[in-house]
Amino acid sequence: MQEPTETRPAGAEDLANGARDGEGPPPQVEEEEVEEEPPRSATAKQEEATAALGSEGSRPFTMRELLGELKEDGETAAGGSSARSAFGDGNRVGSDDAEGSFYSQDSTQQFSSHHDVAMDLINSVTGVDEEGHSRQRILSFAAKRYVNAIERNPNDPDAYYNWALVLQESADNVDPNSSSSKDALLEEACKKYAEATRLCPTLYDAYYNWAIAIADRAKMRGRTKEAEELWKQAILNYEKAVQLNWNSPQALNNWGLGLQELSAIVPARDKQTIIKTAISKFRAAIQLQFDFHRAIYNLGTVLYGLAEDTVRSGKPDVSPNELYSQSAIYVAAAHALKPNYSVYRSALRLVRSMLPLPYLKVGYLTAPPANNSIAPHKDWERSQFILNHEGLQQVDASDQPPSQSPGHLDRGRKPVRINIADIVSVSACADLTLPSGAGLCIETISGPTFLVCAC
Repeated sequence: MQEPTETRPAGAEDLANGARDGEGPPPQVEEEEVEEEPPRSATAKQEEATAALGSEGSRPFTMRELLGELKEDGETAAGGSSARSAFGDGNRVGSDDAEGSFYSQDSTQQFSSHHDVAMDLINSVTGVDEEGHSRQRILSFAAKRYVNAIERNPNDPDAYYNWALVLQESADNVDPNSSSSKDALLEEACKKYAEATRLCPTLYDAYYNWAIAIADRAKMRGRTKEAEELWKQAILNYEKAVQLNWNSPQALNNWGLGLQELSAIVPARDKQTIIKTAISKFRAAIQLQFDFHRAIYNLGTVLYGLAEDTVRSGKPDVSPNELYSQSAIYVAAAHALKPNYSVYRSALRLVRSMLPLPYLKVGYLTAPPANNSIAPHKDWERSQFILNHEGLQQVDASDQPPSQSPGHLDRGRKPVRINIADIVSVSACADLTLPSGAGLCIETISGPTFLVCAC
C-alpha cells in the first residue's frame, strides 16, 4: 500500500502532505514514500501552513508569496540588488541546538562566515532544467536580501525564517544525484529555523517547516542510528508546532508520519507504542478535518502495518482481522474522497477483500421523505441505512419480499441517498424542529440533509 503524506507511506506521489512517514501500508509498498510531495519545505509546505505567526515585526511570507514578489525584481535585478526585503528587516543568525546563536559576543566574523557558507551553497545550485535554473536565480536573489536584512537587524526572526525557506527550497532544486549538496542546504536551513525560533519561540511555521527539513535529512539516511535521532528531532518539532497551533491537521498528520517512520528503526519492543501514538495523531488530524484524505489514507496504512505485526507476534491484543478490516475502511474512505488518485485505487484493490462487505456500516436512522426536510414528524420514518465508499443510502425494500424487509423503506417511497463526493460537512445537530433523538446534519453541495439517530 502506499502512504501519502509526509514522509513515506507507500508510494503516492501526488499526495500532498500527507503521508510522510508511514511505513506499514497494506501489502507491499511500505517502502515507498508516498507523497512526499515533500510536505517539504518552502513551496508546497508553506502554502499549507499559512500560519503567519504574529510576533512583533513583519510577518513571515510563504514561499509562493516570496517567489511571486521576487519574480519581477529578481529578473530585472538579477544579481541581487539590495532592495529592501518586503518581508521585514531584521534577522538573526540561525543556529542548531548544539551550536547556539551565531550572533554572540565576538561573532561578527562567525556571522559573515556562516552567511558565506549558506550563500555559497545556494549559488552552487543550478537546477536540473531551465525552469529550475530560473527558479534558483530568484531564490539566490531572495537569499541576498535576507542576508542584508540580517546585517541591518540581527534580531528579526522573520528574516531567518524566510531565509530558511529559501535554503529549503533550494534543496529541492538540487540534482537528485547530489545528495550531499541537498543535505548541506537542509542543514543550513535547520540552523536558520533554530535561530528564528530562538528569537521568536512562538513561530509556528518555523517549527513546522524545520521539522520537514529534518525529516528530509532523516530520509536520506535510511534505517540508521543517525536517521533515528533525526526522526526524533523532527517529531519534537512537530509536537511544538501543534502546541503552538492545535488547529493544524497537516502538522498532526506529519507528526504521525514521523512516528511511523521512527517505528521502523527502533527495537521491536518499542515499535507498538510508537505506532499507537502515530494512530492517535492521524485520528486527531481527521477530527480537525474530516475530509483530510491524506491522514485518512495514512491511518489505513498504519493500521494495516499494525495488523501485520500482530500476526507475526502471535499474541494479539486485538484481532488482526479487525485491524485489517479497519485499515480497508480508511483506504476506501480516502479513495471515495479522491477517486482519481492512482495510489488510492491501487491500495483499495489490495484491501477490498478485507472490507466488512457488503457494506462499511449498517444501521437505523429516522429520515424525512427525500427532498423534503421540513416534512411533519409523522412523515419521518425509521429505516435501515447502509454506508459504503460511494455514499450513504437508505435501504429500498422494493426489491425485497415483504417478509424480509422489516425496518426498510416503504415500497414506492423514494430512498434518501447522499454521495460521498457531495458531502461538505457532517455535524451533530440540536434542532427543536427535528423528531426526538440525536440529530445529524449532513451538509452537501445541494443543501443540508437532516437525519435522526433514535433507538
